[in-house]
Amino acid sequence: MRRRDELRWLGVVRHGESTGNRTAQLAEQDGLERIDIPQRDADVPLSQLGQDQAVALGRWIAAREPAQRPEVAVVSPYRRARQTAAAVLAGLDVPVVVDERLRDRELGVLDLLTARGVAALQPAEDARRRWHGKFYYRPPGGESWTDVLLRLRMLLRELREDHPDGRVLLFGHEATVLLVRYLAEGLDEAQLMTLAHTNRIANCSISSWRRVDGVLEPELFNHVEHLHAAGTPATVQEDVHAEPG
Repeated sequence: MRRRDELRWLGVVRHGESTGNRTAQLAEQDGLERIDIPQRDADVPLSQLGQDQAVALGRWIAAREPAQRPEVAVVSPYRRARQTAAAVLAGLDVPVVVDERLRDRELGVLDLLTARGVAALQPAEDARRRWHGKFYYRPPGGESWTDVLLRLRMLLRELREDHPDGRVLLFGHEATVLLVRYLAEGLDEAQLMTLAHTNRIANCSISSWRRVDGVLEPELFNHVEHLHAAGTPATVQEDVHAEPG
């Protein structure tokens, strides 16, 4: 059920391209089983292109009317998200709160495996994932999409209470964008899966919803015109530990 005590405006940004995104893409292209990244996932930084993408988004937000800018930003604790927020909000008087509930989905035993690696090294989990589907499958030591939704529901409820009639911008990850849309628009599993299978969430894209007659209505989705305007390439690489398939 859609809520009627909504924020005035809600936006969500996927972090800019990270060094992990690029490494994961190359590993998939080369047919490797494992993704070789020297940092833990929480410490993976932006690439130089990711930094440029964030600066481009920051210019787009700064050019908007003051009444159309966010009043508060809530950021995933992962380094790539915090770096994105810092670049986007540079020079803007926007308070920033880091909240662990915006962290990326945890994949446990599937972490740092390519699609080929999951099939070769975790065949039982590969079969179990295909049976349960993305929405409900929880890898050992990891989270299902429904697990992530539980923490996002709690976060959004607190934001409504703490910032009544406010404008809030979230900085998170690929799954964050899809699942915030699921919550904001009251989607069901089938609609979410169709959305996930037909859209690749771009790095430093922005999606947003504006309150109309007490209900959040879609405004932008996976929007990257700010990157094109700045001559900055848009990238759609998957997260380091994105679930294959």
